Amino acid sequence: MIAARDVAVPVAPAGPADGCTEDLPRLMALPGLIGTRVLFGRRQEIFGADEEARSIYRVISGAVRDVTVLTDGRRQVSAFHLAGDVFGLTAGPRHSHSAEAVVETVAMVYPRRPIEDAARRDARLACTLWLAALRQLEQGQDHVLLLGRRSAVERVAAFLSEIEQRSVGSGWFVLPMTRRDIADYLGLTIETVSRAVTRLEAEGALLRAGAKRIRLRHAPLRHLMGD
Repeated sequence: MIAARDVAVPVAPAGPADGCTEDLPRLMALPGLIGTRVLFGRRQEIFGADEEARSIYRVISGAVRDVTVLTDGRRQVSAFHLAGDVFGLTAGPRHSHSAEAVVETVAMVYPRRPIEDAARRDARLACTLWLAALRQLEQGQDHVLLLGRRSAVERVAAFLSEIEQRSVGSGWFVLPMTRRDIADYLGLTIETVSRAVTRLEAEGALLRAGAKRIRLRHAPLRHLMGD
């Protein structure tokens, strides 16, 4: 089920002194740029691999995963996008992977062509898009480093620490992705992820309230990660 409506937020023009900023929502409210607020259902595909890249997206609530299906049928999750994250940026005309809503997700969808045209005229918007692309590159590099962790416990601990840093809250945070998502992101099996979570909880590095709410205890977590 998809619900959509056009949203145009009027803002006062910013002067040159504003400089480069990651305030993408404000800059995307420039005259002529209209985003559509879209509700994606759980597990719904947002765009597919090799599909024409016509839009740029920003998560308002929920979570999105980037997915690639390998030639042998295995699924690889290469990134998660949480509230505030921009995704769908691509250098070429087509997407190299698919994107799916992990849970029910609301996103702003902006047509790519008008944004690219506006970026050619507005240095602030061009700089903002550049920063968003760099942020995705940094997350990709962090993913590579995470996969270099020696043990499954270290990988899961580092992953949970990353999600905590990207979440907004007072210690407790919600983990929207499933064990399978985490396994496909970390290059592990679901059973291995479950054992690692149990180990973290037994060692006092992780507290749980229900199935999804988590709180990390950083001293034992750092010890288990070898930091």
